[in-house]
Amino acid sequence: MAEQDGPALPGTIGFVGLGRMGEPMVRRLAAAGVTVRGHDALPRPALADVVTLVDKAADVADGVPVVILMLPDSNVVDAVVRDAGLLDALAPGTVLVDMGSSEPLRTRSLAEEVASRGAVLVDAPVSGGVTGATAGTMTIMVGGPDDTVAALTPLLAVLGRVRHVGGVGAGHALKALNNMMSAAHLLASSEALLAGQRFGLDPAVMLDAVNGSSGRSGSTENKWPNFVLPGTFDSGFALTLMLKDIRIALGLAEATGTPSALSARTVELWAEAAAALGPDADHTEIVRWLRRTDPSTGE
Repeated sequence: MAEQDGPALPGTIGFVGLGRMGEPMVRRLAAAGVTVRGHDALPRPALADVVTLVDKAADVADGVPVVILMLPDSNVVDAVVRDAGLLDALAPGTVLVDMGSSEPLRTRSLAEEVASRGAVLVDAPVSGGVTGATAGTMTIMVGGPDDTVAALTPLLAVLGRVRHVGGVGAGHALKALNNMMSAAHLLASSEALLAGQRFGLDPAVMLDAVNGSSGRSGSTENKWPNFVLPGTFDSGFALTLMLKDIRIALGLAEATGTPSALSARTVELWAEAAAALGPDADHTEIVRWLRRTDPSTGE
């Protein structure tokens, strides 16, 4: 391994959640020379070559300075930290990093409990999906104390572009708001592209023009060309997770008294799509749902 510039990486860390996002993340960490002690609710024998697998979530915390959680929501985080004994296993000074998409107010509450044990909770949710996790190009939105985030940054930088966005809970708030924008973009761009296609325009030609124009977005630059046009719909981010995140964002808007008519309608449409497509649908499959609801075809 090439020498690391700047602060040294920790020798060993704990990691809970070795699924679609967690697997490429721990592979990157291992490639950077970090020993990973990992746990997942499901057996992960394919990771035995890069992760020291342990049977209990609490066991990942033994003697490590950092424990990363890559879990789907606050309920699962609570189950792992509180119910599965991870909180009790944290030594004073340990940094617990929640890199999933949790609820900001619940994150702040959990941070107080973690602090009572002498440890620190940092929220560091990510944007970029499985592709970004594999390439190490995710954007990581970090909320936490300045000194803790500064010390943690070299480790997180192995995984992507680190942005310290505020105090604890700020990362989770921004991630939810980012996904609200992403969800609204995907709906709007898909409606426009489908309308153009039914008019007789070539979707690839439309995307080429739009991506050099003011209508471009992550949906037109990434999701449509890479997952919709090829018909794979395999971005690796579930529709149900997108719906969970945008509901958090809408709650934040309502709690702050921010006008949110478009956000509210976006949540309604994504909820309808989730009900129609089922729990296993990729979030890009909302385009399939839009096609099926075309009144002119009856599909």
